Amino acid sequence: MTVLVDPPTLDRPAPVSPTAALSTGSRATDRNLVRDLTTLIRPHQWAKNLLVVPLVLIDTPRLGLGVLGRVSWAVLLFTLVSALVYVWNDVYDRHRDRAHPTKRNRPIASGRVSVPTAYAFGALLATALVAAVAFGPAFPWWPLAAYLTLNVAYSRGLKHLPLLDVLVVAGGFLLRVVQGYLAAGVAVSSWLLIAVFSLCLLLILGKRRHEMSVGGSAHRPSLAGYSVQYLDLLIVLCAAVAISGFLGHVQATIPTPYQALALVGSTPFALFAVARYLQVVVVDGDGGEPTRVLLKDRAMLVNALLWGVLIGGVLLVTQHPALLALAH
Repeated sequence: MTVLVDPPTLDRPAPVSPTAALSTGSRATDRNLVRDLTTLIRPHQWAKNLLVVPLVLIDTPRLGLGVLGRVSWAVLLFTLVSALVYVWNDVYDRHRDRAHPTKRNRPIASGRVSVPTAYAFGALLATALVAAVAFGPAFPWWPLAAYLTLNVAYSRGLKHLPLLDVLVVAGGFLLRVVQGYLAAGVAVSSWLLIAVFSLCLLLILGKRRHEMSVGGSAHRPSLAGYSVQYLDLLIVLCAAVAISGFLGHVQATIPTPYQALALVGSTPFALFAVARYLQVVVVDGDGGEPTRVLLKDRAMLVNALLWGVLIGGVLLVTQHPALLALAH
């Protein structure tokens, strides 16, 4: 007689209830939404605030916890307002982004994040920004308001006007610098503002050049007012003004006994930094992400480190002359 035996229980897959399947799918959807919302506010761009707003710390005579706290809060404010601007821009440009070879993969343009969800997320960011301004350290925050107003105007039409499009973006970086100095309560150097504005223009123009080389001018109307040759001329002009502005700032802020060392020592580092960026843009055909070039290019990082050691050492000696006496 043949006896039929059920196969071992271990070999039989466990039944999955419809409720558990829905729960698993819901968790996966929530994780995807969180990831897309995080992508929407571009965390990789936050380095701009970390690099630009705290520039005031170089010129601050005495660093204390109060100054560091206010400058850190200014970084937080500009991180929140820039995140809000990114959400607004992506909602407003979603139709145009769909025609771009890479921007079509953005969360809103691709449809992974709906417009109502983006608006709700933007409202949450705006609420956090207002709370941070209202309950944070007291210092003038008009650059923050100017930045938000400027970017709304940029999205509504200024971005389509040649030259104005790049000037507005560079102006946003200038406002970051001013906000840092206001937070620290330190007077800002006009030479530094010239250097920052020109350098930011250089980076933005390099990005525009890369966009024209890769995708043409169809996805960005303002590119119709440029040519690669014209952009090359503007890039060289901005490079010269940026270097001159920075050296003028060094001369104005470093005391006389150390001016020559700071100026002569900074010149090769400044020239190398600009020349390396031009090499990346013109020779390598890169430059679509200036922040990535500045933070991940090894030659740039080594140059910045050595340059920082030089300037930091000079500033340390100027503020604490006794260290030089101890060295002898």
